[in-house]
Amino acid sequence: MAKILNPPTTFFGRLRYLGPGFILSAAIVGSGELIATTALGAKAGFVMFWIIILSCLAKVALQLEFGKNAIYSGTFIMHNFNQLPGLRLGKAHWSIWLWLSLQGLKLLQVGGIVGGVAIVLHMAWPGIPVNAWAVISVLLTSFWVYKGNYSVVEKGSLVMIMLFTSVILISLFLLQDTQYAIKWPDIQSGLEFTLPAGMVAAAFGAFGITGVGGDEIMYYNYWCIEKGYAAYSGPNDNSREWSERAKGWFDVMYLDAVLSMVVYTIVTAAFYLLGAAVLHSQGNVPEGYKMVETLSGIFTETLGPWAKNLFLVGAFFVLYSTLFTATASWARVWGDAFGQLGWIKFDTEASQRKTIGILSWALPVVWCVLFLFFQSPVMMVTLGGIATSVLLLLIVYVSLVFRFRDLPGALKPSLLYDAFFWVSVVSILTVSAYGIIQIM
Repeated sequence: MAKILNPPTTFFGRLRYLGPGFILSAAIVGSGELIATTALGAKAGFVMFWIIILSCLAKVALQLEFGKNAIYSGTFIMHNFNQLPGLRLGKAHWSIWLWLSLQGLKLLQVGGIVGGVAIVLHMAWPGIPVNAWAVISVLLTSFWVYKGNYSVVEKGSLVMIMLFTSVILISLFLLQDTQYAIKWPDIQSGLEFTLPAGMVAAAFGAFGITGVGGDEIMYYNYWCIEKGYAAYSGPNDNSREWSERAKGWFDVMYLDAVLSMVVYTIVTAAFYLLGAAVLHSQGNVPEGYKMVETLSGIFTETLGPWAKNLFLVGAFFVLYSTLFTATASWARVWGDAFGQLGWIKFDTEASQRKTIGILSWALPVVWCVLFLFFQSPVMMVTLGGIATSVLLLLIVYVSLVFRFRDLPGALKPSLLYDAFFWVSVVSILTVSAYGIIQIM
């Protein structure tokens, strides 16, 4: 257990304590960026580039509220859900039951990610069947994370972030020597805040799927606690010393969240530009994981056969990073939820480690079985996206409670922060309302 520690006061001092954002960046950049964002660029061209940037920037305020809650409460998110006002069913608050009701679709979604990883590996080594790659992927992932060690997850995430960011940016750079080169007027046209009438639905969809999502916002609580931010601040004794320490660790967490946002914004923007530059000019909008094969084929045509391997490396780490972090994150949130429901013990460090270890094997096995049964990763990811939209509404509600009921008065933020927070809330509610209207 970490001991009370005064927060660093310099930029470089704070850099030494970053980490939870690495895990979030690895989780966020996945099938949404590789498939949906690239497809949007293919459909719309450069004109909607600003939507992609805005969608990555606008939701981080909710993530910050969950990070702050981890620091001043020192308790896991499902425990904090269970302290919310309102209806309780049995031992648990309604919010936990709502979360649980969405998990069937979420299991399908990560099963689709397993399928995506397997498809990319099969493209690289076609001698091994897709189903075999799916099994290999989940077994290796479970073995890697089952001990529940935070440092393993953090370092693994950082390595994969460096790899997929480098590959995607190199791909974008190499594009400049081809007929698909991106010029400044192209970028400028995408930053003019215009929205063609036929692209409204696509724009709302892009806003919902890119950037930090409801799942990742919940995960952030666990990673901030395991990194030590809460323990370093110490228990809230209402003293001035505690509030000063908490504010200092808030500053570290802010830097962690903002830098992670920069990473996933850059990678998401790069995927959009690839779609806009390469596929839009051809009028080619491939569906689902065919996007990977199409883009790799275009790079092969323009740069030579070696470029396919480069792009497949990037595609693999984009998808596998999500599988890796999902395994570690889901094991924590599911164990926490089951503990609050009274189904298991999750109230000691020993019981937490044991449960996380078991779930790190059990959940990937379920994802793999679902993929082997349905064999339709795009459909599985799409269905999971519906649950993600509902979950984001719950996250908005909880964020409002955290900000205006639970946050200690001594930690009240600035008016500028609150303005940014309300922009996030209103934008998410607007997108959600539009989605509901479209369904009806």
